[in-house]
Amino acid sequence: MASASAAAAAEWEAAERKVLVARKPCFGLPTGCPTSLPVLLYLRLAQVPFDIHIDTSFPDADHIPYVEFGDCVAFNNEKGGVIEYLKGEKIVDLNSKHPSVSPSDVLSTKAMVSTWLADALQYELWVVDDGSIAHDIYFSDLAWPIGKILHWKKTRDVKQLLGITKLSAAEKEEEIYQKASAAYDAFSLILGDQVFLFDNSPTDVDALFLGHALFVLNALPDTSVLRGTLQKHENLVNFVEHHKVQLLDDSSSSGLGSSPSPSSSSTPRKRASAGQSYKPKPKAKKERTEEEKKFRQRAKYFLATQLVAVLVFLSLMGGVDSSELDDDDGMDYED
Repeated sequence: MASASAAAAAEWEAAERKVLVARKPCFGLPTGCPTSLPVLLYLRLAQVPFDIHIDTSFPDADHIPYVEFGDCVAFNNEKGGVIEYLKGEKIVDLNSKHPSVSPSDVLSTKAMVSTWLADALQYELWVVDDGSIAHDIYFSDLAWPIGKILHWKKTRDVKQLLGITKLSAAEKEEEIYQKASAAYDAFSLILGDQVFLFDNSPTDVDALFLGHALFVLNALPDTSVLRGTLQKHENLVNFVEHHKVQLLDDSSSSGLGSSPSPSSSSTPRKRASAGQSYKPKPKAKKERTEEEKKFRQRAKYFLATQLVAVLVFLSLMGGVDSSELDDDDGMDYED
């Protein structure tokens, strides 16, 4: 295990450039994805130079975000996620700079972000919202029927995860918002008037909370209960705005990351050889037009196949029970 960690760390050091593959920009943020944003912030807090590439082929894939460096890839759905991988392999560990801070304090605050605040954000994104925010992040590049079905499925999964039924909906909503409010109260107390949550330098909790709070303040509507609850804490809002300027607005001049560039790859790309750019070489106009025609033709077959596959999957599950759907889901299914 130690040798593997050493090899990964050596690969990181040898890599001329690191690449964060994330979901596309939205809401004035370099990535509108609430999962990708904390990873981006963690790298910038660690002052790691990296490029951002956007994967639009399968935007709902759970391996996004991921970081490529050399011949290595750190996936979101492996080893606890990208941040935990970088820490576990002793590649980038912001927490190691805080020997005087109790690990239990860091873990308890991190737990509030990953449970209470994460549940509240999932609830607002997939249950409360009309679907427009999730559409912009995950499904806008997909055909309407596929995006609609995938959104419905994700909404159902989130309701099951949070234990929400028609009978328990009101009670669960109250519980979710109470826990989120308690978490914000705790973070406000811990932060005080400091620049970071612990001492005078960042930890992974700063990246996780900043990612959450930036999404809440920039993506959620004015009517959002979660956003209104966060805005009651002036020091938390100032904390977010300060680091937004430092880490996002000034990133182009600080050299900590380039502007996002699109990538159509649905699987991790292999690292280019030394001196080779990730950008595709320009082609003649005629060649590009011919390829575009072929791509569009193939895309039609692909989308049709995807739609059929989803419908077959649903039918094999025994059809959709209409009682599971709320009136505002906007879709009717017949057995």
